[in-house]
Amino acid sequence: MRRLTSAPDRTVRALQWGIAAGTVLFIGAIILWITHLIRTAWRLGDVPSASIGISLVAIPVFLTVLGVGLYVFWGLLTDRSER
Repeated sequence: MRRLTSAPDRTVRALQWGIAAGTVLFIGAIILWITHLIRTAWRLGDVPSASIGISLVAIPVFLTVLGVGLYVFWGLLTDRSER
């Protein structure tokens, strides 16, 4: 990988890292929120079928979105066009 010497290159690279980190934090917060809702439903004796059913769908979907997003950003950050 070549050295990033110009200020715009460093700025774009920092923005890409920031967007990738923001994506991880956002999806991580959603997953933590869903697990909190499941624990609250369990503690209050709520019917677990709805909360568990929603989480069985939502958590893998968000993990898939996170994986695809990180794959795209990793491809942008590694800049494979020079190889």
